[in-house]
Amino acid sequence: MKEFKSMDTLCIHAAPQLDKPDARPLVPSICQSTSYVFTSVEDGKLKCEDPIYGDCYTRVSNPTNNALEEKLAAIEGGEAAVSFASGVAAISGVLLMALKTGDHIISDNTLYSASHYIIDSLLRKFGVEITFLDITDLKEVEANIRPNTKVIYCEALANPTMKLADLEGVATICKKHGLLSVVDSTFVTAYCVKPLDLGIDVVIHSTTKYICGHGDAMGGVVIANNEFIRELRDVSLKNLGACAAPFNSFLMIRGAKTFALRMRKHCENAQKVAEYLESHPKINEVRYPGLKSHPQYGLAQKMLNTNGGMICLDLKGGVEQGIKFMESLNLCVLAVSVGDTETLVEHPASMTHWYIPKEEREKGGITDGLIRMSVGLEDPDDIIADIEQALAGI
Repeated sequence: MKEFKSMDTLCIHAAPQLDKPDARPLVPSICQSTSYVFTSVEDGKLKCEDPIYGDCYTRVSNPTNNALEEKLAAIEGGEAAVSFASGVAAISGVLLMALKTGDHIISDNTLYSASHYIIDSLLRKFGVEITFLDITDLKEVEANIRPNTKVIYCEALANPTMKLADLEGVATICKKHGLLSVVDSTFVTAYCVKPLDLGIDVVIHSTTKYICGHGDAMGGVVIANNEFIRELRDVSLKNLGACAAPFNSFLMIRGAKTFALRMRKHCENAQKVAEYLESHPKINEVRYPGLKSHPQYGLAQKMLNTNGGMICLDLKGGVEQGIKFMESLNLCVLAVSVGDTETLVEHPASMTHWYIPKEEREKGGITDGLIRMSVGLEDPDDIIADIEQALAGI
């Protein structure tokens, strides 16, 4: 180590923590650096121009983020991925890159509220034409395609109504008309279905949910072909700046290691809870793709490997009884988000989807009495016992 007389210089340059080429930690390291040392001006030029040559600045790429992206692309069966600070940032990045003033997007009318806002308010503000419709009616989807249509957007399993999109059907229409198909697959995950295998172009996840799985980190990811991801990184990630925090990516990598194990349990628990709820006399309706009563049970059997961990339900007593039920739960937690180890229950109309106008909410099937449940990893008998005691009090 060089000897420095100045305390100012010593504090900065003493014992630099550079990676050792022979060090091979079992767990990927958190690279908590914003910048990277270049070997030459030419090396810096190449890395600043294109991250394919290496990392230059964490807003564009980072070793920990890169490791997460490679893992998630492999899990999803895609060529490449790019990570974002949140699922909403990933959605914004894709749509702002794919669309310009005068273009037209077709979107399902049932979406997560922030996704709906991005399309209905932000894109419309920039002169993009919008058509919201029921994505399950493929004839209606095709009938609404215009010469300036560029994107069809939907959720594989709609938040919060559990409506399934026929991904193969959507992909077929998009390929026929030269459109970009974009699917948010957060609710079903690659454990249940891989949209890319069905012909979808772009898959988005809020990694905050099932991929992280522990409710302690936010993130988003986009998986697609190499060309699309390279452009997305250059256009949206670099210039919008919604990059993932390396520490969050570290937590996502940790979560991804147990992803399949957790999803198996989520799905098994949700099936048992959904069957219990459907049999209860105080429940008006339960929607879960694994129930024969689901309007798209046939599609679920054809498209999904298993049915996921999300349920929505409606009590016979209406909104007031639904509120009393949610507030009477002890084990199940009244909180937003999904995919955590805990079972989470929330009221979409007043919580996650409150800022979608009521008329539009109801058009998409989000009634005031609807309750969303993310079934956790607890023993299913304990979850059911908690639901039972809450229902007994209404």
